Amino acid sequence: MRRRAVLAAIASAAAFQPFVGAAQQGGRIYRLGFVVQPPRARYAELLDELGRRGFIEGGNLLADPRGFGLAVEQLEPVAAEVVSMRPDAIFAGGDAAARAAQGATTAIPIITISDDVISNRLISSLARPGGNLTGISILATELNGKRQELLIDMVPGIRRIAALVDPATTTPEQLRGLSEAARARGLELSVHRANTREQITVAIEEAHTAGAQALNVFASALLNANRTVIIERSAAANLPAIYQFPEHCEEGGLAGYGARLSLLYRQAAVMLAKALAGAKPNDLPVEQPTKLELCFNLRTSRALGLAMPVSLLARADEVIE
Repeated sequence: MRRRAVLAAIASAAAFQPFVGAAQQGGRIYRLGFVVQPPRARYAELLDELGRRGFIEGGNLLADPRGFGLAVEQLEPVAAEVVSMRPDAIFAGGDAAARAAQGATTAIPIITISDDVISNRLISSLARPGGNLTGISILATELNGKRQELLIDMVPGIRRIAALVDPATTTPEQLRGLSEAARARGLELSVHRANTREQITVAIEEAHTAGAQALNVFASALLNANRTVIIERSAAANLPAIYQFPEHCEEGGLAGYGARLSLLYRQAAVMLAKALAGAKPNDLPVEQPTKLELCFNLRTSRALGLAMPVSLLARADEVIE
């Protein structure tokens, strides 16, 4: 374990002592562990929805604070620590976190929001997940391709697209399919990989230097956690960029297409409530988003000097003026 991870584990262990003590009080106390890269603030909807279903944080639900806001190198060691506290269920945010949680336990139920549970071999069947993991798969493979098509339509005369990719999430097979789709449209797709926050800035600069005219930010918990950096750096490089969640468009990104993250958290909370109540993950089929949204930010398009086609704006669920 790296020094930063050790210090984080020591600090979180001290903060976690009330969790252990409270569980010894009268009445049933449900324990929920987290293994996620974004900070705790991003999970307000999940905890709120659990409360609506009778699992109230600070009451009968105790959430382990150590598993929020993890760097990639912290996922495995912190997952092992979370498991050692014997929670009733674990929420894992993203494929890398889900893989770390799976490596730490084969018994405790794991609920995940995953980019693609099948392609990343987290489970073998959506209907019967098997093992101790289930959750929501957000159609990343299909939607990465759809976002690429939208980006082509947004930028007139485009010939070169860059893909910002987390190698822990996107497989070579997925990239081959998107490269072939780009070639079929007469375009070249350049792939730029990043699996740390520091590498994200480098990857965007490489894309700009390589002559990319637009940036497709692929689905990834890491890229979601660092969306502010991506929005700022792509703007500085004058790269029109599309993101995996409509919330990213609302935060200053040019465009976003996918399920609304806040609704995904609530959807996952429903599955977590079932797991906390005793349901087996194998009896909970993997779910998919119930609604997809397309968002355009005209303030960002004006700053980029990009005129958004009226035909695309007509298809949008939200246009930010």
